[in-house]
Amino acid sequence: MRAAVLLETGQDKLEVLDDIEPAGLGPGKVRVRIKATGLCHSDLSAMSGVLPQPAPFVPGHEGAGEVLEVGEGVTRPRQGDRVVVCWLPACNSCPACRRGQSHLCLTGFMNAGTPNFRRTTGDGGGEVFGFAGTGTFAEEVVLDAPCAVPVPDDVPFEIAALIGCGVTTGLGAVFNTARVEAGASVAVLGCGGVGISAVQGARACGAAQIVAVDPVAGRREAALRFGATEAVAPDELADAKRRITADEGFDHVFEVVGRSATARAAYDATRRGGTLCVVGAGAMDDQLQFNMFELFFDEKRILPSLYGGGDVLRSYDRAVALWRAGRIDLEGMITHRVRLGEINEAIDQMRTGEALRTSIAM
Repeated sequence: MRAAVLLETGQDKLEVLDDIEPAGLGPGKVRVRIKATGLCHSDLSAMSGVLPQPAPFVPGHEGAGEVLEVGEGVTRPRQGDRVVVCWLPACNSCPACRRGQSHLCLTGFMNAGTPNFRRTTGDGGGEVFGFAGTGTFAEEVVLDAPCAVPVPDDVPFEIAALIGCGVTTGLGAVFNTARVEAGASVAVLGCGGVGISAVQGARACGAAQIVAVDPVAGRREAALRFGATEAVAPDELADAKRRITADEGFDHVFEVVGRSATARAAYDATRRGGTLCVVGAGAMDDQLQFNMFELFFDEKRILPSLYGGGDVLRSYDRAVALWRAGRIDLEGMITHRVRLGEINEAIDQMRTGEALRTSIAM
């Protein structure tokens, strides 16, 4: 089958190879035909080495497809089910799961160290990893059964793929982590797919002011279409804070970039007693600094949000319900649709900020 492979960490381009096969189908596993996958900025971060991932690997973790085959002992999903790929499955038995924090379960990260593809021909034969234990930039993938979550048949594959990561992360940061209240003032720094989802979540919660902050004019315009009450460039944030909050600061500020400089700006834009919600995935060597007095005196809550900070399965169901009710717009987030062979063009569009989410059809 075909798959897009990063041969070495740090390369800019993927190689679309046709000598890849999914590996490891057996007890507890399922084989999924990928129908659509999104290009998320975390994929680019793994390619550059910002996020740790063994290479060679197939990027992609935001996908949806159809179950072709199930291994021994698998009762859910079933063959023929429409599924969303979950890159962070819960084992339901570890201490984090028993505490009700299944999004902190390490099962998914352990899977990332096990190759789930292999090359079948040529001198480059050998094991190939899947990003975050999945690897959805492939026509088929073998997953642990909990990584393939059934979704209703009326949910298009492209929509299900978005729910698999970006939408769940952005909405969950608003609903589960920050718990934005009606009438609140909100700022969102970074308006890619996750940031736009946070904007839509804030609107669904009834936030009174939603300020979208992004250096790319096209993304600012998109944020306004998806519910932001104002959109500004980063150097205009301080002025927006003065105008909208009388310089007190916003009730909730979401950092959706993953850089210490942006997180510091987000902290400074948060009011005393307000909430800074860190959503962006950053590098391990990027240090964020505060002084001890401001931490004590300002009493700002700093809340990281991993994959939306809540039960993933409930978050999927909630996203579907909101989409069905017309409370969130997911179709509008897909601004580019490309084929697998056009993956490198899609990557260039993502890097330049031209796309909120690129949907890759298999």
